[in-house]
Parts: sequence; C-alpha cells; structure tokens
Amino acid sequence: MAGQIIQRGDNIFLVRVFLGRDEGGNRRYHNKTIHGTKKDAQKYLTAVLRERDLGNFVEPTKATVGEYLSDWMKDIAIPRLRTRTAMEYEGLLKRYVYPTLGQRKLMQLTPQEIQKLYNDMLERGLSARTVRFTHAVLRSALNQAVKWGMIPKNPALLVDLPRQERKEMRVLSKEQVEKFLETAKEDRWYTLFLLAVTTGMRPGEYLALQWKDIDFATGKLSVCRTLVYRGGGWHFTEPKTSRSRRTIKLPPTVTQALKAHKVKQLEERLAAGPEYEDMGLVFATRKGRPLQELDILRQHFRPVLEAAGLPKDIRLYDLRHTCATLLLAGGINPKIVSEMLGHSSVVMTLDTYSHVLPDMQQGAVDRLEAMLFGGTH
Repeated sequence: MAGQIIQRGDNIFLVRVFLGRDEGGNRRYHNKTIHGTKKDAQKYLTAVLRERDLGNFVEPTKATVGEYLSDWMKDIAIPRLRTRTAMEYEGLLKRYVYPTLGQRKLMQLTPQEIQKLYNDMLERGLSARTVRFTHAVLRSALNQAVKWGMIPKNPALLVDLPRQERKEMRVLSKEQVEKFLETAKEDRWYTLFLLAVTTGMRPGEYLALQWKDIDFATGKLSVCRTLVYRGGGWHFTEPKTSRSRRTIKLPPTVTQALKAHKVKQLEERLAAGPEYEDMGLVFATRKGRPLQELDILRQHFRPVLEAAGLPKDIRLYDLRHTCATLLLAGGINPKIVSEMLGHSSVVMTLDTYSHVLPDMQQGAVDRLEAMLFGGTH
C-alpha cells in the first residue's frame, strides 16, 4: 500500500507513506500525526503522495537554519575554502543570517524571509555588495541542503538582489606616485610601499613575503603564500587562486631598496637579541613578528599621504590598482599585467581596469597611423 491513514484517537490520525527501500532492502516510511479531521489527514496524504511521485518529497528535518549552516561550514566550507575566505563566510553568517533566521526551521525557510533579511540589511545602510556577498554564501549553503535531501528546493534562488553600482576606482597618477614615494623615504616602511606600487602585490602577499622568496641574482621574487590572523595567531595560507602563485620581475631600484632594507632589519635583529622571533619575513616588527595591515595603514600610510598632500581616501590596496593602471596606460600588454597581478584571466584584468582602455585605444591608433602612413594624415 502506497499510503494509509490510521486513526489513533478522537481527531488524531497517523498518516503513513511508503517511500521505498533503503540500501539494505528495508522498507522506508514517512509517518506524520495529524490533529484534525480525517479529511485533513487525507489532504496531507494526497499532497505527500503527489510530491513523492514527482520526486520532490523530502523527509522533514528538525534542524534549524543556524544548526544546518554550522554543519555546512564545518563539513563543506572550511575543508574546501581558503582560510581567509572561510573566515569571511563565517563572519557574514554570524553578523547577518544567524540573528534573523538562525532559529527558523530549515524546512520552513521561505524566499520572503530571505528577501526581508536583504531588505533590512539595505535599510541599515549596508552596501549592495555586502548583501550580494551574503546571498552568495547562503545560496551555496542551501544548494548543498538540496543535494543532501534536506529541503526540496533552494528558497534563496527566488529572491531579488540589489543592483551593485561599480564605484569609481581611486588610483594615484604618475606624478602623485612620485610625490608619495619621495615623502615615504622618511618612513620606516618606504620599501614596503615601493614594492607594493611597482609589483601590484596584494597586502596579504607582501606581508607574507619571506627572504627566501627573493632571488637577488635574477631580480625576481616569488609569490607563494598569504598571511592571515585566526585563532589568536598568525598563519601562512595558500595564495588567493592558483594564478596568484607567480614570479614577478623587480625593477633595479626596488631590488636595491630591498637589499638596504635587509641590512637595517639585520641591525634590528641584533639589537633585539633573543627576543627576536625569526620567521624569515621581509617586513616584520622590530621583534620579527608579522605586521598588522591596519597598523601600517593608520600609523604610516595615511600620514605619508597627508604629508604629501595627497587624497586621504586612498587605500593601501589602491597601490595595487595604481600599479596596474600605470602599466596599462604605459602600453604594457594586458596579458603581462594580468600575469603580474595574479588575475585568473586577462578578461578580469581588462574588466577591472576598463577605465584605461580608451587611452590605450588612442595610443594604438596613433601607432597604427605612424606605421601605415608615416604620421602624415
């Protein structure tokens, strides 16, 4: 019998539905107690049989959204993602999803509830980017719940997302870079700034740079790791993507600056004595420990910007954008720039720095004019 209704008392009925056999050949049933009339029980039975026959029936789970997401982070996200990315996922869920939807039953979660969460985030002044990032995490988690047979469909697929406006990129011009570096010569981290603006490395990459990664004979450095802080300590992790693991040719000026920086660091190491913790870092505290990006920003980068009379809203990461923009504007092949930055593809490079394309096109037209017509037209 596919399904049956068994009366257990006055207005109490047990609905039983045959779901097939498990791997061991044992019969599987779905049981549900209905408090109401037999007509109510029959309505429930008909609905379950329909969903079963369509292949959409899922045995109800008692797990809450919070319980499920915690398991998903532990079993799926953390083992598969880079440490920093997993930390970002966990942070988004704890800040925005758990407080609102955490106690909701996973089986009962609706698109309307998710939509309200996103609308409330926007009303609180959070950016469209934050909302879309939160959605990407929640959508991925609920997709896994569908695969595991915990919910019949993903409610996050049925919501509307805010449009993300692309903010104008802030970069320094060639003249501003020169002014910045001239002013930064008096700062402890001049070499760090010089390396950042000439290689386009990410902050996490040059803060994880070790002396063994630099080949002074060839003037090259290798990007092999990034630095993250978690669990009360510093940890080296894999670069952002496989393309992020790369070799970069250094300008001679940067190579000389790194050599001078190494001498100064050795002097600090000798002065610190046994208190110095040698992690082989190129940029480290006076006792050899990793640097905090926020400390560099507040205590060094912003003061240099102010002393140089440059915009204060430039971020440390914008030195990477500045490097890419100057290279592309200087006519360097986008493929070379893409490899230097560690982008996943040249398409990403051109899309990110599309503001440079008009000038590149004009330069190409001028060179073609000179090649074909000798610049006479």
